[in-house]
Amino acid sequence: MPDHARVHPNFGRRQFLQNTLSGAVVGVAAQAGIGLASPQKLQAQTTLSPDAALQELLAGNQRFASNQLTSIEHDLTILKEHTVDKQEPFAAVLACADSRVPVELVFDQTIGHIFVTRVAGNFVTPEIIASLEYAVTVLGIRALLVLGHTSCGAVKAAMKADAVPGQISALYQHLQPAVEQSGGHVDKAIEANARFQADLLRTSSTVIREAAKAGKLKVDAGVYDLATGKVSLS
Repeated sequence: MPDHARVHPNFGRRQFLQNTLSGAVVGVAAQAGIGLASPQKLQAQTTLSPDAALQELLAGNQRFASNQLTSIEHDLTILKEHTVDKQEPFAAVLACADSRVPVELVFDQTIGHIFVTRVAGNFVTPEIIASLEYAVTVLGIRALLVLGHTSCGAVKAAMKADAVPGQISALYQHLQPAVEQSGGHVDKAIEANARFQADLLRTSSTVIREAAKAGKLKVDAGVYDLATGKVSLS
């Protein structure tokens, strides 16, 4: 097992992420052929404030939950043409890979509106942060939401810690801090995990931390209810 897999789930993960992030995000930018601006020079590509960007996500979710979608009215041909050479998302979401959580639909958004990263259990890795730092520094997003969801299979599996095939158990260590805070309750573990991962984003990435400190970015956590379709901040 690599040394980083044995570190303490709280401080150790933060330290590991901090030590590996700079190389990861530079690699992402290099592959995209883009130079990275400093957080202090960040120019948002959206006119929304951080608070307004988060509220736009929540307003879209209210439309979704009440079956009053507006995103389906957009002309997809025009949207595709507009986004061929550039993207201007106003928010980013770190979501679970679960097929029951279609992020753009949940927030009643369409092509080019949300920068989405996904992994089972919606947890932070160097690659996830590198992608989100790109969204902050290059794309100028104003809100970043970590989105858990009810009945999360990854969290349930981490709580049971049963033997599983392949590399599925590699998820467990990332979710363990939330499991330890849950008192054995799945719903509490899901909420705690979303909050914990949002906190990791704020503390492990200097780019995200400085953008938030400067009032250019709002980082929050929420949980999507599979039954009602509603997102609640946690």
